[in-house]
Amino acid sequence: MEVYRDYSCGATVPCAGQPSALPESLQECVCDSFKSVQCYRVTSVPKAIPTDTRKLHLGHNNIKQLRASDFGGLNGIEELAMSSCGMEATEAYTFSTLTNLRTLELWKNKLRRIPSKLPSNVEVLKLGNNRIQVLCEADFEGLVKLKVLDLQNNRISRIHSSVLSSALRLESLILDSNRLDLLSGPLKLAYLKRLSMQNNRIASLPLNFFSFLPALRFLSLTGNLFFKIPQGMPPLLSSLKMDKNFIRELQMQDLNYLKHLFELSLSENQIFTTNNALSLSNLSTVDLSKNQLRAIPTGLPSHLRLLDCSHNLIQKITLQEFSGVCGLKHLFLEYNNITSIDLDALQHCLQLSDLALEQNHLSSFPKGLPDTLVRLDLKGNNIKDICKESVKNLKRLQVLNLRNNRLSSLAPEVFAYFPRLRRLYLDGNPWNCTCDLIKIRDLLTVKHLEIKSGDCASPAYYQGETWLSSTKILNSCGYNIWHGVKTKVVLESYARVEQKHENTNINGPTDYEDYYDYDTY
Repeated sequence: MEVYRDYSCGATVPCAGQPSALPESLQECVCDSFKSVQCYRVTSVPKAIPTDTRKLHLGHNNIKQLRASDFGGLNGIEELAMSSCGMEATEAYTFSTLTNLRTLELWKNKLRRIPSKLPSNVEVLKLGNNRIQVLCEADFEGLVKLKVLDLQNNRISRIHSSVLSSALRLESLILDSNRLDLLSGPLKLAYLKRLSMQNNRIASLPLNFFSFLPALRFLSLTGNLFFKIPQGMPPLLSSLKMDKNFIRELQMQDLNYLKHLFELSLSENQIFTTNNALSLSNLSTVDLSKNQLRAIPTGLPSHLRLLDCSHNLIQKITLQEFSGVCGLKHLFLEYNNITSIDLDALQHCLQLSDLALEQNHLSSFPKGLPDTLVRLDLKGNNIKDICKESVKNLKRLQVLNLRNNRLSSLAPEVFAYFPRLRRLYLDGNPWNCTCDLIKIRDLLTVKHLEIKSGDCASPAYYQGETWLSSTKILNSCGYNIWHGVKTKVVLESYARVEQKHENTNINGPTDYEDYYDYDTY
């Protein structure tokens, strides 16, 4: 039987197995048949909490201090959540009586130190978003079952190698957004799988730092002061994130021993060359966005699934660069200086579905693109025309973005090659609104596309008219004579489409229709 508090009438429904009414001290609490209690608008730990409670949630209250007597008799509690309480201190031994406690959440408070004498059964300890400055070995004494320790967003500047010596079973350590600049030695954590030290001030690691981390699989050092990849990482590492550092180049020896590396993220560094360092057989995801690359990295592995080289200085795409990269599915090359793409440059990419080439300097629609493409973004280039040779194989294309190019006309037969097209963006082009342009609307209507057509740039008397739905242009071209009542249907149809896009953007991003939910899994 579920139990709840009806705040509108002040009634309290009894807990299963409890008396018919809760004590007055618990009038702001609710409980359920799973022996979980949650309290609201309290300034201290309520008295008379059922002794068989397993989960106690006191978060988002105003409890500034905890005392050793607050949890007396509640040794059955397995999960205690007290986040966002404004808590400033806890007395010694406050939690020591909770002998069955496994999860303790104290994040987003004002604690300046780790609570002392925590129960030995604690497995998850979350202390993120506090004001902790110092970690002492005594803080973790006896926590032999601790698996998850979250200390992100505190003020920790130093970590000594022995500080976690008692936490022999620790699997996840999160130290993001502290003030770390010095690690005195290796952390002897044989079971640690995940280590995250993002957004600190670390410039280097001790030579033997990874010597006692044989199980490490996920390492994030994003947002630090590294000038090169740390050496001696565990060979079983599968994910390495070092975005927002100061790395200028990669060398073969930096990564070649990481045979199990699956994900590599190095965005927002200063990398200008990779020296074939990416030729790792298991590498699936590589992010090199916002660097100084002038060419696509060479030696890419055949099973690479996602490559992000956006926001670089790349000028050309060649066949050689993607030779053998048959598993690539997502390729992001937006915001580069690309002026040309070799014919059939991506022919070896037999699974490529998403290609982003927006904001480059292409003067023509690329030829020889893979027939597997589902999304193609060419926004913000210098494309003046589209010929059928360029698009005749793109039979699976569903999203085509051509906005902000130099298109002034379209050949109607081009769109016969897109049987699955669902979204088409043509706005921001200097359209010459002749009657030939208007004739493609019948074809677009049949396809039931979501479309942004754009406005006329010429002739002068049509400037500002939306060529897809302008009554003025239709009448001038005699459309109402050729097609009779069909004109009204076309206009109403595209008015709805244009209005749908406008409504979509009311509360969303300015460029919402450019967003694609890329499936990277």
